[in-house]
Amino acid sequence: MTKLSVNINKIATIRNARGGDIPNVLKAAINCQAFGAEGITVHPRPDERHIRYQDVFDIKPIITTEFNIEGNPTEKFIELVIATKPDQVTLVPDAHDAITSNAGWNTVKHKDFLSYIISIFKKEGIRTSIFVDPDPVFVENAAETGADRIELYTEPYAAEFPINAANAVEPYIKAAETARKTGLGLNAGHDLNLDNLKYFKQSIPWLDEVSIGHALIADALYIGLENAIQMYKRQLVE
Repeated sequence: MTKLSVNINKIATIRNARGGDIPNVLKAAINCQAFGAEGITVHPRPDERHIRYQDVFDIKPIITTEFNIEGNPTEKFIELVIATKPDQVTLVPDAHDAITSNAGWNTVKHKDFLSYIISIFKKEGIRTSIFVDPDPVFVENAAETGADRIELYTEPYAAEFPINAANAVEPYIKAAETARKTGLGLNAGHDLNLDNLKYFKQSIPWLDEVSIGHALIADALYIGLENAIQMYKRQLVE
């Protein structure tokens, strides 16, 4: 079964636009779980423009499914992850001023650094995942860092999907097959939505988890959060 982890950053973005605590991110996390999500993802950034570091501490005790914290492993981020001990940490090479994630790690160039960071988290018993582009070389080198999983960066797939779905997914299949051969678990995320998710899952049926935020929260504005989560889960059915 491929798990659906709901990224609730956009809930925090709406809250922060007005100040105060509406919408409440803790209630959003609780409801996502109650509505069927198998995980909650947060991506705190240094400027705290959406999820705040305090949100992560507040959310952790109420998680009854899986908790995934993703971000660039700065010193402050590492301290946050160790203090909250999520089920999974996903390492993402975001620039401090990036609007959203826009590339995976070059695991050849940064192999030593990633190996060191991963060793810190694994000592704490936290599952580790590296955000990578669909390149078998990067996947192979990710495996050599000691990571448990990779998360495939799927924005290029989503962009090409309406034009040529088979071409769009081809590099992801190759990367996924490499991950399976090297013993890595497989996650995916970024711009997956109700149009392209089912085809991606059918093409890579051994996918462990997808992390979806922007599209799912946008759909929830029209059809409600519970309906949106259930519709996304149906795309992941074998």
